[in-house]
Amino acid sequence: MPLSVGEVQAPVVTRDALARARLRASLVPDLLVEARRVVNTVIAGWHGRRKRGIGENFWQFRPYVEGDSSRIDWRRSARDEHTYVKDSEWEAAHTVWLWADPSPSMLYKSGTAQVSKESRALVLVLALAELLSRSGERIAWPGLTDPFSARNGAERLAAQLMHAPTLPQRPDVSAIRRFSDIVIAGDFLDPVEETMEWLDTLARHGVRAHLIEVADPAEETFPYSGRTEFRDPETGEKLTAGRAETVADDYRRVYRARREELSSWAKRLGWSFTVNHTDRLASEALVRVHAAMTANGGYASGGRT
Repeated sequence: MPLSVGEVQAPVVTRDALARARLRASLVPDLLVEARRVVNTVIAGWHGRRKRGIGENFWQFRPYVEGDSSRIDWRRSARDEHTYVKDSEWEAAHTVWLWADPSPSMLYKSGTAQVSKESRALVLVLALAELLSRSGERIAWPGLTDPFSARNGAERLAAQLMHAPTLPQRPDVSAIRRFSDIVIAGDFLDPVEETMEWLDTLARHGVRAHLIEVADPAEETFPYSGRTEFRDPETGEKLTAGRAETVADDYRRVYRARREELSSWAKRLGWSFTVNHTDRLASEALVRVHAAMTANGGYASGGRT
């Protein structure tokens, strides 16, 4: 794999799991506030499932066709020469799993970024938790919570994250079943083959995934020259380059190839793949993921899980 942004002038990352948990706990309250701010910028375009089915809320009028089992709305039909039926909005709760990568490389923040990758990933996940909870969906975090439905879902999820002593870098996703969606926010800097092997369980179970690659701008531009020390945040190993600019072209090529391979693989499975840079707005990714989740009439085939 290429030199990751986590390996480029990364901050010293403690191996102490308790210290990592304390750092996350200190960040979450402010990130929840930020997530709600982001939600307020996009909420006007959020329409939940928006598909016909059993429910109490009105969705639409549509012309009657022979054999239609829906209810004819005689009041609406009396307005002109056509007969209309009244559709309700489908209200069966759907489960959306949410996960943000807690690995040390996510702590990286370059000078041109607004926030660290970890902060951005958590804001995106908490914002989705807020939107989904308002829409009546069930949410869950693999390895941390069972699926639950609550209007304050984002707050409850934030509380769980604050008090979790440790979070696995790759949770077990084998229990997630068909008709669920999962949103995964991370930097995906591991070898593509390892990522595919981990996520293959979801594909085999018929789960629809939405991958959000959170990227620091320095990851793509590699703005380093001269004598530069690189540190691996996962192992602590160091590499010193006498002239960093000499590896820039190879780095960018391999970095882009990793992203393109993972993106193409995800799209072949019918999944979505979104890139969100930490010098851009979180709302941009939120809108794109929402569009992917509601494509083709709703979430993953609309079943109960």
